[in-house]
Amino acid sequence: MENKGFEADQAVLETPDTLIVSEKPLKTNESRPPRVDINVLKSKLQQNEEKQFKKNLAVFVSFVAGLGALGIYLST
Repeated sequence: MENKGFEADQAVLETPDTLIVSEKPLKTNESRPPRVDINVLKSKLQQNEEKQFKKNLAVFVSFVAGLGALGIYLST
C-alpha cells in the first residue's frame, strides 16, 4: 500500500512566506486630522468666558440700577 497523496500533503503544510507582506501597513496613506494645540483651545475658552462674564455683569448692573430706581420711585 502506497500513499500517493502523502507528498501533496507535505507541500500544503508548509507555511507561506508572508513575513514581508505582514510588515507593511495595509493603509499607507492615512489621513489624520492635524493635531490641536491645547493652548489655542484654552485661549478660545477664556475668550468665551470673558464675553459671558461681561454679559452677565451688564445684566446684573442693569438689574441693580432698575431695582434702585424702583426703590427711589416708590419711596417718594
